[in-house]
Amino acid sequence: MLTAKNPILPGFHPDPCICRVGEDYYLATSTFQWFGGVGLYHSRDLINWEELPSPLNRVSQLDMAGAPNSGGIWAPCLSYCDGVFYLVYTNTRNFHGIFKDTPNYLVTATDIRGEWSEPVYLNSSGFDPSLFHDDDGRKYIVNMRWDHRMEHHDFAGILIQEYSPEQKKLIGEPKTIFKGTSIGAVEGPHLYKKDGYYYLMVAEGGTMYNHGVRLARSKNIYGPYEYDPMPLLTTRDNPESPLQRTGHASLVDTPNGDYYVAYLCGRPIGDKKRCILGRETALANVVWDENGWLRLKDGGVVPPTQYSSDLPEHKFPEKPECDYFDTDKLPVHYKTLRIPFTDKIGSLSARKGYLRLYGRESVTSWFNQSLVARRLDAFNTETTVKMEFSPKTFQQMAGLEVIYDTYNFFYLYMSNDEMGNNVLRIAVRDSLKFYNPVGFVSIGNNTTVWLRVKIDCLKLQFSYSLDGEKFENIGTELDCSNLADEAYVDIGHEGHTGTFVGISCQDLTGGNGGEVAHADFEYFSYKTK
Repeated sequence: MLTAKNPILPGFHPDPCICRVGEDYYLATSTFQWFGGVGLYHSRDLINWEELPSPLNRVSQLDMAGAPNSGGIWAPCLSYCDGVFYLVYTNTRNFHGIFKDTPNYLVTATDIRGEWSEPVYLNSSGFDPSLFHDDDGRKYIVNMRWDHRMEHHDFAGILIQEYSPEQKKLIGEPKTIFKGTSIGAVEGPHLYKKDGYYYLMVAEGGTMYNHGVRLARSKNIYGPYEYDPMPLLTTRDNPESPLQRTGHASLVDTPNGDYYVAYLCGRPIGDKKRCILGRETALANVVWDENGWLRLKDGGVVPPTQYSSDLPEHKFPEKPECDYFDTDKLPVHYKTLRIPFTDKIGSLSARKGYLRLYGRESVTSWFNQSLVARRLDAFNTETTVKMEFSPKTFQQMAGLEVIYDTYNFFYLYMSNDEMGNNVLRIAVRDSLKFYNPVGFVSIGNNTTVWLRVKIDCLKLQFSYSLDGEKFENIGTELDCSNLADEAYVDIGHEGHTGTFVGISCQDLTGGNGGEVAHADFEYFSYKTK
């Protein structure tokens, strides 16, 4: 018997959807404004996981230029039927205020590693679409319905509509099959079938500390659905649980007849209870009780901090602590912001053994940023990069960034001053407010610099070196508790992502009619403690 601690996917991995194909398990997660779209993971024992290439790797599948913070990919659903993988997802274009623009799409592949098809448009009536394959061969899309009318409830229940794979479109009329419970905010639907019942698994209570998972069932796919009076899991009444904000789940079985739910959770730290790693993915053992309802194996509704599996152990190679950019492709754990990695952003071949980033728009742009980053997946980390850069003006910058989104970030960068000296500066944006905590540090005519950031829970410390050996702190420790969804609640906004650490380059001159500035990075070292 194998055991593992939750979360199974630490760091920003929300809205997990899990499915099984034979003895292989696949799991998809939301990526919001990060490209490639949809996180994809593989396991054979439900304990050890490897990251696969993103299924949405080109603009024709996912156009997010200009997408708002926390827009983009919401709640994908991954399923498999008759030799074909199906992925449905929302590409959220707008969600602020009473209106939400949430077109939903479907792509397919016969190999989980791709290539995936061009998208089929489904609908825009709401978000969190899910595809159900019935045992009679018919297919159905369920999604939550959004009601913008202020005199009505915004979460207007779960819709179902049949999908025709031959016509590649929805057919018939949509029907509301579940309005939810008094908890409200019913979303994240998934349909399953067992013992003659259609089981509808939904999230409820919103994405913060009232979040939870509920089941409903019916003998008819169109309802009426009776709901389980007891939630499957939630921590809304258990503030002492180390896993909080638990909800948005999906179900999978094993060949041995065991069942698991994959669900999202957050691990708040500090007095402000902020989840700087974002919403993460966890697993729980579940069983069917004598009344035909799903229950946590150990009882209660509070998800356990660990789970077990009796499947044969299957490990994958561990990620190296240091990535040297001497490959043809970026490792799959590196992401870009809103746009794909192309030769307009950077190159792994322009200078062999280096990742070259070309200066694009500013760190607050929603369109064309040159940023390559990876998830922060531990509370205590040290990231170091070696960079070569020759800025000609203060409008050319490159460096090391810790980013939640364009409203909340910390950026240590090299630039130039009017005296022709290269300088290091720190730009901070904290819940929409900008500040520079240290002024600048002159490094003269040095063009090679090592940049480092240490994160210790809610404290962040930048440092630099000119020889790769002796590092000097720049300023004092900074409070990085703003790198969390909870920081948005405090200022009346919505945030749903997580923290990344990465490298970037900007040229705000646009090249002045010539070539834009570029920065070369030899390696990216990421250590956890």
